[in-house]
Parts: sequence; C-alpha cells; structure tokens
Amino acid sequence: MTSDPRRAQLLLGLTFIMSMVFATWQTLLNNFVVEVAQFDGAQIGLLQSLREVPGFLAFTAVFVLLVIREQTLALVAMALLCVGVALTGFFPSAIGLYATTVLMSIGFHYYETVNQSLTLQWLPKEKTAEFMGRALSVKAAGALLAYAAIWLLMTGLGWDYRAMYLVSGLAGLAMLAYLITRFPRFDNPHPQHKRLILRRRYWLYYGLTFLSGARRQIFMVFAGFMMVEKFGYNVAAITGLFLINYLFNLLFAPAIGRFVQRAGERRALTVEYVGLALVFTSYAFVENAAFAGALYVIDHLLFALAIAIKSYLQKIADPKDLAATASVSFTINHIAAVVIPALLGLLWLTAPAAVFLIGTGFALTSLLLCRNIPDHPDADNPVRWAPVRLRARSEQNPT
Repeated sequence: MTSDPRRAQLLLGLTFIMSMVFATWQTLLNNFVVEVAQFDGAQIGLLQSLREVPGFLAFTAVFVLLVIREQTLALVAMALLCVGVALTGFFPSAIGLYATTVLMSIGFHYYETVNQSLTLQWLPKEKTAEFMGRALSVKAAGALLAYAAIWLLMTGLGWDYRAMYLVSGLAGLAMLAYLITRFPRFDNPHPQHKRLILRRRYWLYYGLTFLSGARRQIFMVFAGFMMVEKFGYNVAAITGLFLINYLFNLLFAPAIGRFVQRAGERRALTVEYVGLALVFTSYAFVENAAFAGALYVIDHLLFALAIAIKSYLQKIADPKDLAATASVSFTINHIAAVVIPALLGLLWLTAPAAVFLIGTGFALTSLLLCRNIPDHPDADNPVRWAPVRLRARSEQNPT
C-alpha cells in the first residue's frame, strides 16, 4: 500500500486537537463539579458512568457509515467533542453536565473508533507501528499545551472555568476548520463493510483487546486513587505525575513505535505484559510513596506498547473489515469499563491489594495469549496455535 503523507498529517492534526481539548475537560472536571456544580459522590459516579456509555456503544459507528464517509465522521465527531467541551462551563447543573458530557463523549468515542480504522487503512503495514508511536507523542504535546494554558489563563490571569472550557473548545473548532480547508477528501483504498462483523479468526485480537481494557481500568481508577488514599498525594503531586507521563510519551513514544516495528507484535507485547505483571504485583505491596510514583510512571509507559495490538489486527484482517472491527473492538474494550470499576470498587473496601493482584492475573493471561501471535502474522496465519475445532470451523466459514 502506498501512503499519501497528507493522510498521516491529517490524522496527527486531529490527534493533537483531540488531546488538547479532552485534556482540558478532564483536568478541570473534578474541581468544576465540586466547586461550581456542587456535585456529591453519587452524581459524580453517574457522570462517569454516562461518559462511558458511548464507548460501550461504539459499534454503532458502523451504522453511521451507511450515510457518511469515515473521514467525514471523524471530522463531525471532533466537532461534537469541541462543542461539548466549549458548552461545559455554561451548564453547571446535574442535567446540564450530564448532557454536555454525553455530547463530548459521543464525539470522543466516535472519533477514536474512526481514527483507529483510518490509521490501519491509510498507513502501510511496515510503517503503522512507528506512526502510532508518533501519534502518542503528538497526543502528549496536545495535553501538555492544555496544561500550560490552564496554568497561564486560570492561575496567572484569573480566568474562570466557563472561560477556560469555552476557549479550549473554540480553539479546537478553529484548528479543525483549518484542517478541513487544508486537506482534501481522501478515498479509502478498500471499501468497508457496513455491518457488524465478528470473525472467528480474529479471536486472539478480541481477547487481547478485552484484557487491555480491563487492565487499563485498574490503572486509571485504582492506581491513582491509591496515590491519594494511601500515600497522601495532593493535587500538585498528582498533576506532576501526569506531566511526567506525558513528557515520557512526548520523548519516547516514537522510539516505542519503532521498537514494535522492528521486534514484532509478539515480542513487544511480551515485554509489556511481563512488565505490567511486575508493576501490578508491586502495587499490591508497595509501602513507599516515591516508589509508588515510579511504578505509576512505568505503568503508563508500558501501556504505550499496546499499539502492537492494533498493528497485529492490520496484518491479519481483511482490509474491508477494518472499520467494522474497529467499532466492535471499542465496545469489547469498554465492557471492562462498565463492569470492572464497580465490582473491584467493592473489593477495594476490604482488600485493596487483591485488586492489583487481579490486575497481575489479567497481565499474565494476556502474556499467555500474546505468545500465540506468529512471527509474521497475516490473513492466512493469524495465530500460531488454535483448538482443532475452532481451526476447522474457521476454515469452513471464515465469518
């Protein structure tokens, strides 16, 4: 596949906008809902649950593609994200915040779904992992710009939440308008299926995707909470961890992408899962605040290797399946987002260490699965080993 470099430039531009706008929303949210909207714990929990619903329903993107093109959907979704963030400060009530959050989340999750599909369609297989590393670096740059703007405009100039949210959303829309005028409409090399697709021969990809979502929820929900509850990290310390994480991505994500490209998906994922198993086990028993912070940074850095799951899909999938499979995979990933926080939150009350040891179990299960990736995966060779019954069914009926 040949790749017009402008396609990569468009994807990177959209990634920067998404990261900048979403980071503004995420960074200010907890303070905004407490200080301005006066939310209680139940309302915050409901808000976060509503935010995840569009991710769980990401499979519906394939039906939207019946009426509009993928590139158009990516642009529309980005506009919805920007508008949702811009309006957030104007509706500091429960219903208002629920509405703007759902609007923002629809844009975010539809964009992420289509972005994955377009990346796998538009980039040559031999360059995809390296490109996704560059995209992580650009994403980090967007988030760092958001942090700098919040510090300058709110801390330095005294702006309020409404002004900050509005400016971030409008800045994103202005950048999006530039991209729309700057880049043409690109034709996809392979017309995409416009229906839901679950193929037996993609079973390993589905399994790795689900477990990745489960582990990420433990990291996002419980690792950060441990820093505050157990070690007393204040807002400045937590923000410092986020800054270190994004600086690491900015500096090292392109190199991680090149490593995945050279080493192959099986070796890259093996490094990730061995590292995560050690990190989660250490979380369960850590007693030193500085060491816990170091684990948090290492955890975040290891997750960058998960781009190997996407490049693996690109190598084994029928090119016409990519849009539908990306939609389904986001739903599979978010099954964990709906279930894991609630169930493990109850366990946390009595056995916090057990939550992280379950994360170790997820990592070790992922390790076993990833060892089934061939040295050179392709459509005819998606796994090294499969049960005879599954292999026979796949050969008889590839769907």
